[in-house]
Amino acid sequence: MSRLARIFVLSLVLSVICMGQAMHAGAQDMGFNSLSPLVKKLSPSVVNISTTNVSKGRTFSYESPFKDRENDPFNEFFDKFFGEQPEREFKGRGLGSGFIFSEDGYIITNNHVVEKATDIKVILQNGGIYSAEVIGTDPKTDLALLKIEPKEKLPAVRFGNSGNLEIGDWVLAIGNPFGLGHTVTAGIISAKGRSLGLGSYDDFIQTDAAINPGNSGGPLFNFKGEVIGVNTAIIAGGQGIGFAIPVNMAKDVIAQLRSTGKVVRGWIGVYVQEVTPEIAESINLKEPKGALVADVAPDGPADKAGLERGDVIVEFNGSSIQNMPELPKSVAANRPGTKSEMKVIRNGQVKTLNIELGELPEEVAQESRRVKGKAVEQDLGLVVQEITPEVQSTFGTSRSEGVVITNVQPGSVAANSGLAPGDVILEINKKKITNLDGYGRSMDSAKPGQNILFLVQRGSNTIYVALKPEAGNDKG
Repeated sequence: MSRLARIFVLSLVLSVICMGQAMHAGAQDMGFNSLSPLVKKLSPSVVNISTTNVSKGRTFSYESPFKDRENDPFNEFFDKFFGEQPEREFKGRGLGSGFIFSEDGYIITNNHVVEKATDIKVILQNGGIYSAEVIGTDPKTDLALLKIEPKEKLPAVRFGNSGNLEIGDWVLAIGNPFGLGHTVTAGIISAKGRSLGLGSYDDFIQTDAAINPGNSGGPLFNFKGEVIGVNTAIIAGGQGIGFAIPVNMAKDVIAQLRSTGKVVRGWIGVYVQEVTPEIAESINLKEPKGALVADVAPDGPADKAGLERGDVIVEFNGSSIQNMPELPKSVAANRPGTKSEMKVIRNGQVKTLNIELGELPEEVAQESRRVKGKAVEQDLGLVVQEITPEVQSTFGTSRSEGVVITNVQPGSVAANSGLAPGDVILEINKKKITNLDGYGRSMDSAKPGQNILFLVQRGSNTIYVALKPEAGNDKG
């Protein structure tokens, strides 16, 4: 080995030693040399959950290649050979984690761990096994509250404040991955406020502490030994990417489940959407922030308060609304009957509205359908047609005004903006559209190079979509 190579190796070794010493010193500065004392203290509060679910089905089934024929030649053969197949029960098993909420036996876990279970067993660290009763569940936040009847007081966790978390904070996860029993992993907070596209209440803590199947429902601790999250999700194929429900969200949910067995949320009766830069430009907003009101429920709290379609909600109860997901979470954090104040931007002016919250009803499923017919093609890549009785029947709508999109050209401006066949155009640039003639006039009057703001009905909801024609597209 040359002298230069030896110097390089020596430098590398010294660097590694210094780095290790620095990390050790950093750990000492944070007050720990080992996590063992903390783990020993916290582990008894974490439980393993085993579930059983029962489904019904037939022992044998077949699908004939000629099933669409009126006289299937295989039906008689299979009926004679196998006879009538009776239904039987099939048992499935699931595994998850949870943690002790109170010393008298309340257990917190994920809703998806127990939602289909016919039998639930809670296994304590000391080996004790108890049958658990479901007190209540909240699918919207994926939380569930169980109850066991322990023979003695149980070690309950302490809640922290997830609102004080910072990216880079150390965390500790304890759970039951793959049914292996108590397993401890450590890491840091990688991100906050993550949305996974699971619903209006997405607000996850992201961590690189290893979380695997079976960890669901287990606690995420800070290094003070406080629960700051409920582990709930992983990304398939990902490494070092796990998610937890913030404990501040869980606190109110669990309190309601314990007292009433269900969760009741505030509701204002609006459908909102994100304010994109294109929409902000179309409605003369200085910046793309707030929640754009796409529709208002008739006779709902917002309707009674004077909120209008096209308003942009920028503040609720003194808290700034920077983006669309913040509004439903802010509203839902309040109980029905709460008197609240919100600020909206309407036609460039800020207005203050007073509103009394209602109770959040169950969401209505949305459908999308297609229709055929004569159409008019426009430069944005749209094909539209009048709303005829046939269209009304096909789309299940009572609307008689507007135009329906029957085709969207792949790669067009419309396609890239998310418009799809079956959408009904109700307004263009805040002007009502009743038929094809009105649609054509509004499109022709649109100024070149500027966004065109569509109000679109999709299912039972309405949304705003801003389209900007590509350069070189003349309306002639």
